[in-house]
Amino acid sequence: MKVNWNYIKGFLLLALVVFLSGFSVNKNNANTVRDILIEFEEGNNLFMNYEMVNKLLIQNGATVKNKAKSVIDLQLLEKNVLSHPMVENAAIFLTVDGLLKAKVKQRTPIARVLSNTKSYYIDKQAKIMPLSSNHSARVLLVYGAIKETDINEIHLLVTTILNDEFLKKQLISIQKMPNNEFILTPRIGNQKIILGNTNDLNQKLKNLKSFFKKTMVDNTIDNYIAINLKYNNQVVCTKK
Repeated sequence: MKVNWNYIKGFLLLALVVFLSGFSVNKNNANTVRDILIEFEEGNNLFMNYEMVNKLLIQNGATVKNKAKSVIDLQLLEKNVLSHPMVENAAIFLTVDGLLKAKVKQRTPIARVLSNTKSYYIDKQAKIMPLSSNHSARVLLVYGAIKETDINEIHLLVTTILNDEFLKKQLISIQKMPNNEFILTPRIGNQKIILGNTNDLNQKLKNLKSFFKKTMVDNTIDNYIAINLKYNNQVVCTKK
């Protein structure tokens, strides 16, 4: 039987063309951003959504999807994401299979501030964080005559309360007075807790904790309408 080498050559040539075409497509896909993958670190409380991060992943006014990997400025994209006030940290990188990955760590709010002009969160690093329409954090409420210059003092007060498991459960809000003193509100009872300023803060809160525990044991906590911590190393109470 005579072998038709022309058919064999034609078949091999066609197979080579198909192989080279597929190789070219795969190589092209590997050299462009085929998709964007966004991952949020730590927990399910998403103050940001994927669309918000996507809008930050732009270069020269356009999305980086389908652009050549060689023209992607990763430092610029990371800077864009980090500029958002809800973002604590971010890492942007490209994978060999053409994915642009964004790992985003959101800020962790510890208090919600309601001033005379606006409302916002303070995070654990004493940074201002805007409110979110996606999620509302259950944190201490701080309200009253608050200026942005008060943030560090409020952060100190809130952090000190949250670091104590007992007081964290007992206190729900902090009021800043025009005279720069603070009033605390307990979760149970109608007592006004007059903290004063934040001088000797640890001692004042220690005294409050001791007072709470004693009056809860003997059921006398409801006998008082005011608890004053302003005076040196003592708790002065006003009865009903």
